[in-house]
Order: sequence, then C-alpha cells, then structure tokens
Amino acid sequence: PALKKAHPWTALAGSARGASTMRSTPSMMAVTIAVALQPHRCYAALEIHARRALLQNAAMAAAAAALPHAANSFEQNVRMDGINGPGKTKTLFSDFGVTGSGLQFKDYKVGSGAGPKPGDRCSLEWTGVTVGYQGRFFETRNKPKGGAFSDDGFLQEPLTFAVGDGTVIPAIDEAVRGMAAGGIRRIIVPEEIGYPKDGFKRVGPKPSTFSGERALDFVLASKSSMMDKTLMFDLKLTSVRPAGAR
Repeated sequence: PALKKAHPWTALAGSARGASTMRSTPSMMAVTIAVALQPHRCYAALEIHARRALLQNAAMAAAAAALPHAANSFEQNVRMDGINGPGKTKTLFSDFGVTGSGLQFKDYKVGSGAGPKPGDRCSLEWTGVTVGYQGRFFETRNKPKGGAFSDDGFLQEPLTFAVGDGTVIPAIDEAVRGMAAGGIRRIIVPEEIGYPKDGFKRVGPKPSTFSGERALDFVLASKSSMMDKTLMFDLKLTSVRPAGAR
C-alpha cells in the first residue's frame, strides 16, 4: 500500500494483477513483474526514456522546420540567373553588352593594340561551360572550377584560326573582332550562333578531353525542346598575326 501511494506506476501494476477479466500478454506480464519488483528503478528508467523521446521529437521538428530554409539559401547561393530551366537562351544579363546577333559579352581585361581583322590569324586560350544545363565545364585549364587564365603552369593547346574562315562557331569569330591581344572576354552564346547540328565535328572549338566531349555532346545532341543549349566561353586572345604574315 505504501508503494502504491508513493508511485502511480506500482498502483497500475497492482490493478493489473487484480483484474481477473484482463487478458495479459507476455510483454505486459514482464512489465508488470518488473514494476512490482523494482518500482523505483523502473520509474526512473521510464522517465528517462520519456525525456529522450521528447528531446528527439523536438530535434526532428526543428530540423524539419529548418530544412526548407537551408535548401533555399543554398540554392540561392549556387544558382545564377539564366542557368537552369527552359527559355533561358533569351535571358539578358544586365552587366553584359549585347550585339545584334544575340551574343552577350563582358570584358574582364582590355588588351592592347589593334583588334583582329578578317584574315588575321588569332590564337586563343579558352574555357567552355554548358551554362544553360547544370553549369558543366566541358573545357578547363586543369582546374575543377575553371580559373582558365591564372598562372598555373598548365599549357592548353591553343585554339588558332583565321578570322572569318568558318572554322570556329560564329559567336567566337564575332567576339574576337572586338578584342585586342592580351584581352579577356566572357561571352554568353545562344544556340543560334553556337555549334551546328552535328556539334563540334566540323567547327571548333573542340573539347580536349573525352569527358568534355561527352558533356558538350549531351547538350548539343539533345532533341528535347526543353533543353537549354546556351553556352558560356571565357576567351583570352593571346596573339594576333596579320593576314599574310609569317
């Protein structure tokens, strides 16, 4: 009687023992016996378990409430306007110039000297990104995030062509005409002035690695009308040789 008065758990056990009409299960009997034999210890264990469950539930609720906010913050940090989704080929970047063909450009370094003219032979260092589809690099200078023009000691095979000879995509041919030797320019290339339907088989620039070819070809070869085939190139005009010069 003293135990029943001190601990409601023992009172519950006593009522369970005295209820002849209640059908007991093995698990119920084990709990009843344990409580009857060691009421103080069982009460403490159950109280600890209840507190643990309460803390776990509170932690899960806090995490669930925080997840959408964290996901949105991360998404806002890593995405830029015009990277994913349909119809992005027409997106205009406010800090880029735009030409009549739809080429968008931004100069990070202005070169010196006269710009190349038709027939002049240009040499370029370059990187390429499928900016309209998941932002995948298909050409870098040995760096996972690009960094194409830092002095990293990596010698990329230069892209060389004569202005107007049709061996590179129209966007690059147009872009170099407004540059000078030593200049660095970023261009956003809509599908209309990018690679032709057969990709980089006939015109450059061609990725220098197999993985780069696959990344670019996946976008160019897609027949989905929802695939955004906008590309981004970083170009460094390393040299210009006048037409006919040796």
